[in-house]
Amino acid sequence: MRRIVLVAATCAALLLAADPFTPRQRDFWSFQKIKPQVAPAIKDASWSRTPIDRFVLARLESKGLHPNPPADKVTLLRRATFDLIGIPPTPEEVAAFVADKSPQAYEKVIDRLLASPHYGERWGRHWLDLARYAESEGFKADETRPNAWRYRDYVIDSFNQDKPYDRFVQEQIAGDELWPNDPMAHIATGFNRHYPDESNARVLEQRRQEILDDITDTTGAVFLGLTYGCARCHNHKFDPILQADYYRLQAFYANTAADDHISLWSPVQFADYRAKRAVWEEQTKDLRATISQMVEPYRQAATKEYFDKYPSEIQAAILKPEASRTPYESLMAWKAKPYLESGGEEFNPPLKGEAKTRYDALRKELATFDSIKPADPAEGIGLKDLGRVAPPTHVLGAGNWESPKEEVQPGFLTLLDAGDARVVPPANTESTGRRSTLAKWLTDPANPLPTRVMVNRLWNYHFGRGIVGTPSDFGIMGERPSHPELLDWLATEFVRRGWSMKQMHKLIMTSAVYQQSSAHQEEAAKVDEDDRLLWSFPRQRLEGEVIRDSALAVSGLLNTKTSGPSIFPDLPEGMTAPRGGWKLSANDERNRRSVYIFVRRNTRYPMLEAYDMPDTHESCPRRMVTTTAPQALTMLNDKTVLQWAQALAGRALAAPDPVEAAFQLAYQRRPDSWEKDTVSTFFHKQKAVIAERTARGEKLALPAALPENADREYAAAFVDFCQMLLNSNEFVYRN
Repeated sequence: MRRIVLVAATCAALLLAADPFTPRQRDFWSFQKIKPQVAPAIKDASWSRTPIDRFVLARLESKGLHPNPPADKVTLLRRATFDLIGIPPTPEEVAAFVADKSPQAYEKVIDRLLASPHYGERWGRHWLDLARYAESEGFKADETRPNAWRYRDYVIDSFNQDKPYDRFVQEQIAGDELWPNDPMAHIATGFNRHYPDESNARVLEQRRQEILDDITDTTGAVFLGLTYGCARCHNHKFDPILQADYYRLQAFYANTAADDHISLWSPVQFADYRAKRAVWEEQTKDLRATISQMVEPYRQAATKEYFDKYPSEIQAAILKPEASRTPYESLMAWKAKPYLESGGEEFNPPLKGEAKTRYDALRKELATFDSIKPADPAEGIGLKDLGRVAPPTHVLGAGNWESPKEEVQPGFLTLLDAGDARVVPPANTESTGRRSTLAKWLTDPANPLPTRVMVNRLWNYHFGRGIVGTPSDFGIMGERPSHPELLDWLATEFVRRGWSMKQMHKLIMTSAVYQQSSAHQEEAAKVDEDDRLLWSFPRQRLEGEVIRDSALAVSGLLNTKTSGPSIFPDLPEGMTAPRGGWKLSANDERNRRSVYIFVRRNTRYPMLEAYDMPDTHESCPRRMVTTTAPQALTMLNDKTVLQWAQALAGRALAAPDPVEAAFQLAYQRRPDSWEKDTVSTFFHKQKAVIAERTARGEKLALPAALPENADREYAAAFVDFCQMLLNSNEFVYRN
């Protein structure tokens, strides 16, 4: 009998040992299927406007807490406008909303804001944070990536069109496979093209592995809300992610390579281009041949120098005929190709003396034909597969590309689906079909992670903190959901409403919990110090982009032009141009919205960096919010901010009551009697200070469009007053 018991115990132990996951991992909340939820019963139903409120109020009532009363109409309009379009409402919009006494007044505001082209600019910026969007390579050289901005425009357009989220995800993972005839679906794959890359590194095997690691980590974090990267070297220490799962996910991307020449032109456009190009080529044939004869020896030398620095196995792959290469060798040769072309027509040979003089003269003569030279074809960048057969993927010992272990096939989390993915190469494109399979799994409503993750992101951007406070970590080391039933209800609604992000915005924003005031409750804070249960609407510091755009808007300088190549606004005085260059845009272009500012990976735009713009080397799910001296100093000392204050002062001084107009523009409200007295005292003191400056011969900062007979000392003081408004907490916070 004792022997039978021992045998049974041994068998049970072996069975447990065979299971790679602990009971805690298997039972963890985020890996469970999304269950239909019914909004709970509450004691006081009068406050509730939507089912969301019943979930929130039930938690508050369980702790003996109560929510705040509704915010006043101006605060609510300002909150909603910042949330959806990222700039403050105009005085006219405030007046119209306050005057509209209809029950639908607030809903009409939401509908108007969701229909604005600025909505995509505001919410596209959130997604660009996740996509680690940048327009340069990073690392030492930080070279520019031409046409990376087209992905930014794709994201903005997708939000404005209310593209269903499942389609949005599928395009970014496998748009080229699923919609091969849609150029924008190819551009969408730029999501995974935004990896940083060290162009000067010659060990291409290592570069490829680092890129694959970046793509794997980003896919796992953005769409699944899991820290996949922790399983690169070993099984995840906390979450049910095996090391093999990491490389199974990576295998979906095993055959991908940069596609930096995605054509956006129609056949008709190409035919017209070729005809015009033929004319230019014929007329410049002899001139170009002479230039080529001078340049070619240097070009060949540059190519040889680059080639010679590659390891021998890479050199062998490059020299092989294309048809003879293995899939892996094809990837290596493709990676080397752009660097062996030595700049094309733009190659600048290291000529000197008479040769340099002659070369410059020839280039100048060639430039005289630019009027008949057609513009280069419109292109974008993204990813594609190099053929229908992928190289093998191996689990890597300690994550080292030089230590391959067992081979794995594309597959999903073992905990959720133990089998390999069933991949079918598409019939209409030269691709493996692997990414299409992944894209469909990531948008399968039965997958418990992606829908939860996305509705939590929406909640996070509306309230400043998600139901899960760690938006890209739904694992054991992440925060637990404050309202788990509400999270599942929202995930279910998201799918039921056709994956519409605009409908989810409206659902959240019409809730009473969103519309409540941000007043502090001392007793509630003793029970729930961090306001996790939402007894108050959380105050939030605006992002740097919103602060800059708002200052431009209230000063009347904002250029609302949408889309197109990125802009280069003024750099602070004394700052040298970053490596890679910073060619200032035309004056009116510099005042476009911040989402269009060129994103150089190693040098973020200084004002945005001061206000916590994320490091674009990795995905950012939630921005840090700091309070630092450089933020205030930027708003006080930067010459560009002074220009905004001068323009704001010019607008306000044109009104019958300039002080009231300045408050209306900056804060969307009138000043109270105490504020009026304070401002009057400030003007009295500041005029004396300005008189002293004038006596010393200092140049006054005066408002824009100042009448000739104006009181210059008062006008200069008014500029200082307007600059104070732009640097105040009320301007940079959303209540």
